[in-house]
Amino acid sequence: MVTDTLTQFDQAVAKARSVFEKKTRDYGTSWRIMRTRSLTDQIFIKAQRIRTVDTKGKQMIEDKVPDEFIGILNYCVIALMQMELSDADPLELNADVALTRYDVITTKARELMLLKNHDYGEAWRDMRINSFTDLILMRVLRIRQIEDNEGKTIASEGIDSNLLDIINYSIFALIKLDEQS
Repeated sequence: MVTDTLTQFDQAVAKARSVFEKKTRDYGTSWRIMRTRSLTDQIFIKAQRIRTVDTKGKQMIEDKVPDEFIGILNYCVIALMQMELSDADPLELNADVALTRYDVITTKARELMLLKNHDYGEAWRDMRINSFTDLILMRVLRIRQIEDNEGKTIASEGIDSNLLDIINYSIFALIKLDEQS
């Protein structure tokens, strides 16, 4: 099963990376202007939309739910990149540099997934997609609180750990949605 998970994980990341690459080539790295708090809000908006569509059972704008999970995943990667970069770094990154950074971050998420899958026995496969949405929203609220606390925590994981978990929840949702179609 781990082999299937790795293949499915890599396929989901490849889809999200393709979107990131196309948008980077279209817009450059205009996202560099965004502060981490703004990126947190973008993740919240996308997760809230998924939850609202799920709750109402109907959507008025035909953006597909898998595309929203891809957006969440990519905003998390961007937020992690922003956390690594400083104001001294240029706003406009070379697309290949941005893609290399993207790959480093998604590799970290993949390694984390493997460790957690070992301990949890792929329990995510028995979860519902709306649970991933709720977990993403909970993590976003945690991140907001940490941001409000100026990044300080007493006994909790930091922002980066929460973003990596959100990446993995998004990928799990994408895998499950792909299996359903």
